[in-house]
Amino acid sequence: MKLALCQIDPIIGDIEYNKNKILNGYKKGIEAGAELVIFPELSLVGYPPLDLVEKKEFRLAVDKAAKEIAAQTNSVGLIFGSITEDDDRIGTDIHNSALLCYDGKVQFIQHKTLIPNYDVFDEMRYFDPSKEVYVHEFKGERLGISICEDIWNDADYWYRRRYTRDPIQELIQQHTTLLINISASPYSYGKRQARKDMLSTLCRTDNLPLAYTCCVGAQTDLIFDGASMCFDKKGRLVKVGKTFEEDFILFDTNSDHDEIKNCEASYEEEVFKALVYGLKEYCTKLKFSRVLIGLSGGIDSALVACIAVEALGAKNVHVLLMPSKYSSEGSITDSEKLIKNLGISSDNISIQPVVDKTISQLKPALKNIKGITEENLQARIRGLYLMAYSNNEGHLLLTTGNKSEMAVGYATLYGDMAGGLAVIADVYKTDVYKIANYINREREIIPEAIITKPPSAELKPNQTDQDTLPPYDLLD
Repeated sequence: MKLALCQIDPIIGDIEYNKNKILNGYKKGIEAGAELVIFPELSLVGYPPLDLVEKKEFRLAVDKAAKEIAAQTNSVGLIFGSITEDDDRIGTDIHNSALLCYDGKVQFIQHKTLIPNYDVFDEMRYFDPSKEVYVHEFKGERLGISICEDIWNDADYWYRRRYTRDPIQELIQQHTTLLINISASPYSYGKRQARKDMLSTLCRTDNLPLAYTCCVGAQTDLIFDGASMCFDKKGRLVKVGKTFEEDFILFDTNSDHDEIKNCEASYEEEVFKALVYGLKEYCTKLKFSRVLIGLSGGIDSALVACIAVEALGAKNVHVLLMPSKYSSEGSITDSEKLIKNLGISSDNISIQPVVDKTISQLKPALKNIKGITEENLQARIRGLYLMAYSNNEGHLLLTTGNKSEMAVGYATLYGDMAGGLAVIADVYKTDVYKIANYINREREIIPEAIITKPPSAELKPNQTDQDTLPPYDLLD
């Protein structure tokens, strides 16, 4: 069978936009000669839709759009993800479903069976599982359609499983000839390789071809990497979609294909690409055109600036240098070099006059002002400057704390934690260095001194992070 996999970036809740995206992809599939066009999980509503599914008017609008999509189908099949309802009056009565449409109607619906409720997933709150799975005969094939988590419970691959049911084996027992999985699988490093290994094992063990269609995009803290995959019945990966961008993949299950053996980037390249994509998507979907960063002369803010320039372009990135009496000359000159290398705009505003005035104003009440108070005061005044600029100019303020700092609370509440998006809050400090070196692989963008000097908040004389924390390689 000739398949077209449409790896799209839906917008949560924008039913009309997503409907048109599906119809345009379906038309493209027809023009390419496909017999079946496949879209990702919940592609009509976006993933995760969260509490939107509890609104009756939203569900009615989704149902109307699904019928409008089905009405525009011909003999070429169309599979897309959406929400559906039943009237069992047990549970939520709402399902995460795959709809198969052709000849102007929704001909078959398969609900998701395995409902994940761990880590970033909270689907049990919204969706009921399917009671049964069925194959559907279409154009000489017995289609075994599943949704995301349904395929992650293979006893031949996993030593320990989360669920007692295995919907894929239930489909195989019904003599399916083609496995189809539609997915919205959030990105994490290493997951793509695990996905490839698992799906390859399944196809090789059960002698079946598989089309796996995953969405792309980002929804605040979730990034979807795409990389849709097609496997032949020998378990060989023969087609793979692009990462972190929309794609259109053609796969003929009856044709011979060359095996794709290596499609993995280095850790540094892949994570940098993911961070850039996540920031770009966040700004696009929330309609922010410019961002603001407090540039300290340290490696974290330098990395965030590089990510922002790659995501939005240099003309859309502005930085503030906010030195105090504890800021080293090197931090200022290193920041200025980075600004020049990136071609971004900047302002240099000292916080020292405001720090001195604030301490003077506080003395009648506090008498003896402690060191930690003065340290955090500096960070909070910087936060004040940054938020004032953000409010006035409409820039999105990016925070620059890394995962190592966030995990142990090495940050200042209402200070360096202020901002709209914490770009590297899931990146360990040791990995910050790796990605910085990756950015400098061809030429020096981040000044070498920023990478090699001991990390410091520069809130008191001769301060380094290791005055308070273990070495980062140990902490991480």
